[in-house]
Amino acid sequence: MRFGSIGGLIVLIWLVLGGVAAYERGYFSDTGDASCAEAGTVIVTVVAGPLNWLGVNPKISCDIDVPEPSK
Repeated sequence: MRFGSIGGLIVLIWLVLGGVAAYERGYFSDTGDASCAEAGTVIVTVVAGPLNWLGVNPKISCDIDVPEPSK
């Protein structure tokens, strides 16, 4: 059975289409230092793949309350 290679091809096409969507949104432009939120948004956009053209607009925020070090 060739399901493994067909499944792999589908995943590859899915990720390539996600990369195209991220490129169309300008996520790969050189804007200097990348933040956690920018990197997360690019990754989630690529993983969402073709769903981007159906209106999915994934965004990631990295607003994490990190405890301050003791003095």
